[in-house]
Amino acid sequence: MFRLLSKESNIFSVPLYIGFLFLIFLSLNLLDFKYIGVFPSVITFMGISLGYFLFNAIALNQFSHLPLFLYTIFVASFYDGTIDLGLAFTFLMSSILLLILTSQNDQLRKSSFMLVGSILAFNYLVFPPSWPMGVFVIFHIIGTSGRIGLNIFRLLFGIILIVLSYFGLMYLIHYTTWDKTYLPFYGKFEPLDSYLTLYILIPIALMLLYSLSDHFKHYNEKSPISRYKYTFVLVFSLAQLITIIFYMGTNYEYLLLLALPSSIIISRMLRFLPKYWMQELGLWIIVFTLAIFKIANFV
Repeated sequence: MFRLLSKESNIFSVPLYIGFLFLIFLSLNLLDFKYIGVFPSVITFMGISLGYFLFNAIALNQFSHLPLFLYTIFVASFYDGTIDLGLAFTFLMSSILLLILTSQNDQLRKSSFMLVGSILAFNYLVFPPSWPMGVFVIFHIIGTSGRIGLNIFRLLFGIILIVLSYFGLMYLIHYTTWDKTYLPFYGKFEPLDSYLTLYILIPIALMLLYSLSDHFKHYNEKSPISRYKYTFVLVFSLAQLITIIFYMGTNYEYLLLLALPSSIIISRMLRFLPKYWMQELGLWIIVFTLAIFKIANFV
């Protein structure tokens, strides 16, 4: 199976995976008779579908089927058919941000920071736990931009435009009370009573840790482009992980935020394993682990 998934993907691959993803979303929502959130589901589907195009944009996986397959089973395992509207917008906005920041057109990427700021502000207003994405974008500007001050000004200008428009609208409808939940880290962090369900994902967590250790072990052997792209994925993963740690609770659909970077990191880890049987075994461990996690949540 690993050899089959290691083959280069073609132009029909992404629509095929998106079609399969659509069937998953449709079946899960039809099976949930208590709540059919059509609008959040459509927004989530759009955001996750855009993620398929990001694999080629980031270009760390040799355009193979493996990351597409892993991404699909991650989504199928973490999505339960119901999702918060704010989180749904976060998936869509995160995908749009990554499409902009990974664009091969330097002029487009550099001239879009005001739009990026507007997207970050809008996403924050509808889903305050998404604030780590703003930190990720700032680090990205500092690490890649030749005109840091100008681009951060553009970013802040885009944020200010949306925030002022929002406050103006709220003032017009006489909504003048301040909601403290918009402040990062507001309230006391309460750990879960039981981590039993998350313990099922330990094999995947160990694979991610092994992949990171192997990356830094062979860091000097990698090309500058590969190191930059991998660092980009790691910083993005850290931003999403902060949101998960502080705000997830028992809402395991938050794990969808890590589906894209985890697919990239693990597929690279499998590809660089020295033996074929290790690659095949690792792939099936991931499949069975996610299947057990899905069953545990469904029951």
